[in-house]
Amino acid sequence: MRIILFGSPGVGKGTQAKILSSKLNIPHISTGDILRLAVKEQTPMGIKAQEAMNAGELVSDDIMFGIIKDTLEQDRCKDGFIMDGFPRNHLQAHVFDEMLAKMDIYNFYVITLSAKEEEIIARLTNRRACKSCKTIFTLSEIENLDKCPKCGAEKSFYQRADDSEDVIRHRLEVFKESTQPVLKHYETKKKVLYIDAEGSVEEVNNRILLALKDKEPDSITISVL
Repeated sequence: MRIILFGSPGVGKGTQAKILSSKLNIPHISTGDILRLAVKEQTPMGIKAQEAMNAGELVSDDIMFGIIKDTLEQDRCKDGFIMDGFPRNHLQAHVFDEMLAKMDIYNFYVITLSAKEEEIIARLTNRRACKSCKTIFTLSEIENLDKCPKCGAEKSFYQRADDSEDVIRHRLEVFKESTQPVLKHYETKKKVLYIDAEGSVEEVNNRILLALKDKEPDSITISVL
């Protein structure tokens, strides 16, 4: 099964991708992760990416698509994958479709997670990070704690700039302007599954699995509560 997981910042894509990866036994493909891995392993595309970064430039779409193609051709992706947060704009969506077609991949689902804007803002402003180990926690997880529960650092919690309300609202506006057209692109192909991302992590995950099971009942053998 091949899945593109889509949604605004703070809607829970990364969390759901990890759970789905485990339950469906297909890899979670995060563009940030595979970019770092390509650079670390010094693949041909990784070398190009490192050269761009060393020059202070953004990694081009051509390089990123090369890294994605290399990843999807790996044996671990032969039974499917979960693409997390990519493509990010209309042009990338068209190029990605062409790349998948050349790989004889036509059957995939775009799962779009959505939540009310105020709910997303509440989620993200509720996050704190540890200065030492960089782990992100919710306020409820660290309430009344003087030490990081992961690394033991004392008085190390802080709110990242990305999690301030003004920045979050700006990120949501950018998402609406540049990324929402990607959803409309896939809506024309009738590949989109709409999932309410409000509620507990388990509730949202069950909604995703039920939607997939409805489309491909023979492909999902796990039990859905």
